[in-house]
Amino acid sequence: MRKTILLFLFFFTFLQNVKAQIKLSVYSEISIVTAGPGTELYEAFGHSAIRVKDPVLNIDLIYNYGMFDFNAPNFEANFTKGKLLYSLSRYKFKYFLASYKKDKRWVKQQVLNLNKQDKQAFFMYLENNAAPENATYYYDPYYNNCATKLRDIATTILGDKIVLSDKGIEKNQSFRQLMNNEIHWNTWGSFGINLALGSKLDKKADFTEYMYLPKYGFTIFKNSTLFIKNQPEKLIKKEETLLDFKELEQKISMFNPFLVFSTFALIGLFFTFSDYKKNKISKWLDYITLFTTGIVGILIIFLWFFTDHSTTPNNFNFLWAFAPNLIVAFLMIKKQQPNWFNYYFKFLVFLLLVIPILWISKVQLFPISVIPLLIFLFVRYLFLSKKLN
Repeated sequence: MRKTILLFLFFFTFLQNVKAQIKLSVYSEISIVTAGPGTELYEAFGHSAIRVKDPVLNIDLIYNYGMFDFNAPNFEANFTKGKLLYSLSRYKFKYFLASYKKDKRWVKQQVLNLNKQDKQAFFMYLENNAAPENATYYYDPYYNNCATKLRDIATTILGDKIVLSDKGIEKNQSFRQLMNNEIHWNTWGSFGINLALGSKLDKKADFTEYMYLPKYGFTIFKNSTLFIKNQPEKLIKKEETLLDFKELEQKISMFNPFLVFSTFALIGLFFTFSDYKKNKISKWLDYITLFTTGIVGILIIFLWFFTDHSTTPNNFNFLWAFAPNLIVAFLMIKKQQPNWFNYYFKFLVFLLLVIPILWISKVQLFPISVIPLLIFLFVRYLFLSKKLN
């Protein structure tokens, strides 16, 4: 058994040394590969990877930093806590292209304008990253993902020789605005992301930070400069369309957020008006409202204080999804309500009035689809604050 282990270690070391000795030919190419969006939420922003091709050595590999395993131990728990491990996978490019062809997603390639030494530096860097002990990393959708990896690799290897350009890029966009441009506001994915993420996402992004989205990486690389012998040249030597499909769009569900919240709001406003006319309170409506907003509020607090997600703190959605509502929901169905209830609902009205101020001033943008619900909450809480006097 011991001899087997030693033999394996020798063979692994031998392979590593062989890879370290591979020298790319002058005909080799290093390319940024960008794929269009898919229909699933995790595909909605597209994808980026690096291709290494050398016809002389018969090498055609893709280095894909976007790999994760749904079946990994504690996947759901780690995802919730913000400790999701992604990895770099190195495999034949033809398999990468075949998967996007199957999904009918466009794929474009940008061949970098590199000399032989820089190509070799890219290759060695990627090979080192692909080693099992280096391949995994903690994923962050805005600061450390498949697209930002390519930006960081290029600037690390090329250093002062590369000058990234903001040509053709709209300035003064926040991370949230950039994200919302890519997914339709009336999808559950958009609602969920905008609900869960706090005001850090509303920070104005530097144009290089736009590159967390593959399409901006594509544009910025396209317009960037590489200094060759102290002379500025285009970073991209040539651009090719490898798969030419029409860009896919996410489908809006029949039971979309705006429809669901509008329906609930209309029902709630109807019963509020009826309660006002009949001088009574529909406790079932208040229980459902308070219980639901309380549960969502607890989720916001959990993501804010008890996870490692970089963008969940300082989430002002707590102003309408107020966690103490969960306790008040059970007090509401009692025959006798506490004397302080009217003050509590006045406080909830105040919290709701803060939301448009934060929204207009762009301290934090809220999910658009939640507007009907906010209108209902304001009317209902105002009614209860008067009724429970």
